[in-house]
Amino acid sequence: MLKNSDIDYNIVSAAEKSNLLEIADEVVLLSWPEFMLHDPAANKYWRRLYDDFPEYQFCLAENGTDTIISSGNCIPLHYDGAPDDLPEEGWDWALQKGFDDSLINASPNLLCALSITIHPAHRDKGLSQKMIQIMKAIGRSQNLKALIAPVRPFLKSVYPLIPIERYLKWCNDDNLPFDAWLRVHVRDGGRIIKCCPQSMRITGTVSEWEEWTGQKFPESGTYTVYGALVPIEIDCESDIGEYIEPNVWVYHSIE
Repeated sequence: MLKNSDIDYNIVSAAEKSNLLEIADEVVLLSWPEFMLHDPAANKYWRRLYDDFPEYQFCLAENGTDTIISSGNCIPLHYDGAPDDLPEEGWDWALQKGFDDSLINASPNLLCALSITIHPAHRDKGLSQKMIQIMKAIGRSQNLKALIAPVRPFLKSVYPLIPIERYLKWCNDDNLPFDAWLRVHVRDGGRIIKCCPQSMRITGTVSEWEEWTGQKFPESGTYTVYGALVPIEIDCESDIGEYIEPNVWVYHSIE
């Protein structure tokens, strides 16, 4: 059981609770921009995570009420390369790689964090770091050597026009990363490796993007939208919009 100053938490995995996906989705839908729920790799594999890798999907439930206050998702995979050589495709690559490795029975040696989502009512309580520590403990229990994460630096959405490479160099007064999520990882021993500029690729028709964002796109061009880390590209003539999200690779040794 994890303890906060005034609340106790139980860790509940999908291996223990068969309907964990539906419960976790309640937290996810409160926290993520709509367009982030339409990544093709996620659409293909997300539900299968809970069936194929149940011990790696978990939530924190408030002791006494069983209210789900955070959810975590990770996937084991095999990677022999150096951390500096992790691919630019980041999140999409990791999700696909985990399922591909499972299909050929490749022995995993890494755990990749895919998502940590905290219920809005329970943020700023230190849960983010606890979730990372739980993932590391899961990896350690499976004899994996490291936790890697294509981290979504969420404050970047306030600065969508700043290139991710420059944003990554920003620091606060303590010489820690400017971005709060990156700070959490660094404080817990994570090492920032590099940007993965094509971590997620989300496409849709112009009308789909208008529905997802609540904005109108009268002509082709580059648009900033709420919650996006970089602008999206709209091509009205081809009736397509595309968002390519940059993330940041972080490496935690857990041996």
